[in-house]
Amino acid sequence: MNELRALEPDFWRAPSAHNTQPWTLTYTDDEVAIGWDPDRALPISDPTGRDLRLSLGAFAECCLIVCADAGLRIAFRPDPGPLRVGFLHEAAEPYQTPFTTADVRARGTNRGEYHPGRLPDEVAGALAGMRRVPCRDLADLLHAADLHQFGDREVTRELRAWLRLTRRHRRYLLDGLSDRALALSRFEALALRASLALFPALRPLGLPRALAGASRGLLDYDGDVLVLAGAAGDEVNAGRVLMRHWLTLSGLGYTTHPLSQIIDCVPTREVLAERLGVDDPMSLLHVARVGRPKAPAAPSARV
Repeated sequence: MNELRALEPDFWRAPSAHNTQPWTLTYTDDEVAIGWDPDRALPISDPTGRDLRLSLGAFAECCLIVCADAGLRIAFRPDPGPLRVGFLHEAAEPYQTPFTTADVRARGTNRGEYHPGRLPDEVAGALAGMRRVPCRDLADLLHAADLHQFGDREVTRELRAWLRLTRRHRRYLLDGLSDRALALSRFEALALRASLALFPALRPLGLPRALAGASRGLLDYDGDVLVLAGAAGDEVNAGRVLMRHWLTLSGLGYTTHPLSQIIDCVPTREVLAERLGVDDPMSLLHVARVGRPKAPAAPSARV
């Protein structure tokens, strides 16, 4: 299994919340365990581990695609355990996938402006498990969720730990959310750094409302938000499905921008479930706007 080590840089192109890159690979003679580093989890903003397991599923799918493109016969076996979700192991045939390593490298998140326009019905219909919602229909929930997020001191502190808002940050080229990835100007990045540094003092003066207001117009256009619904507890498999959907969209010229704060906040998650006619709000696993970006995004830093 040592031939997989040379492919790791492309494995690491999988997406993760706050770009924490939580995954680990533990090699033995005949298999490789996929696990995670607890120091790269988000226990405050992701207390149930939903986003962690989604990212690990996306990572497993990414590994399979890259291995198949390299001609390696590798499969994934789910096997949850302490700090582990399963194993990569030798298979009789390469993993069957229409995607390539080049597709994995080309996929990315874009938090900038998108051109107006809805997804064609045939594209949206091919994304299994996805519910499509007009952007403007969720603008109120996004604002409420952002207000809740920035109003929580611990959630904000955890977010701040993963922000890389200056190129002088020691981990700027390694992980986290950089100013470029967040599509912030130098002034906007400086203002955000100052605001979060002074959060305890400014919080009573309305800082959470000001920070939440920054995204008020984000969904004020003719576009789409995609909501993934699935079985709670099956997030690893759902992450694999998400990775395939993201690669499909990327190949068609679309990008996504995660907005899962809407389902991280209990009241907005329940409202969204009601609007979608979903009985169990916990079955809502991921939310992202999708569209054609007006400008290319800077690639996220990787370890």
